[in-house]
Amino acid sequence: MNSNQVTSQNMKLEVVVLPVSDVDQSKDFYKTLGWRLDADFVTSEDFRVVQLTPPGSEASIIFGKGITSAAPGSVQGLYLVVYDIEAARAELVDRGVEVSEVFHDIGGIFPHAGTEGRVAGPDPERRDYASYASFSDPDGNGWVLQEIRVRKPGR
Repeated sequence: MNSNQVTSQNMKLEVVVLPVSDVDQSKDFYKTLGWRLDADFVTSEDFRVVQLTPPGSEASIIFGKGITSAAPGSVQGLYLVVYDIEAARAELVDRGVEVSEVFHDIGGIFPHAGTEGRVAGPDPERRDYASYASFSDPDGNGWVLQEIRVRKPGR
């Protein structure tokens, strides 16, 4: 069998686990974003699972108590695709979230890590995949809004 052969098995990213220090604070933050609360299960004093889903997303986040050994705030580069970067940023700001100004990367399409290489404003040509804004949750887990109006073929 050729190792490069495509199979018929679908593999969808369903859940991302976020390490947080205060479950209730994180739950309130993500609800403030307008995310749907899917579950909040407590099975013991040491185990709690909270699941929320961004509007329009098939993937969810999970955080809680006793579900990860990762340090709170250690997850970075979580992308939320939006149709209109400026409108999405404005909506989050209206909800009280501290969001960076819209930016594009000095080197082209994909942004450098952290804030290095950021150029103020959306991509000058308004290319898909090239305009961003960023924010963090209360623990510092980092999110990036990315504007995509028309997806590239193959998705």
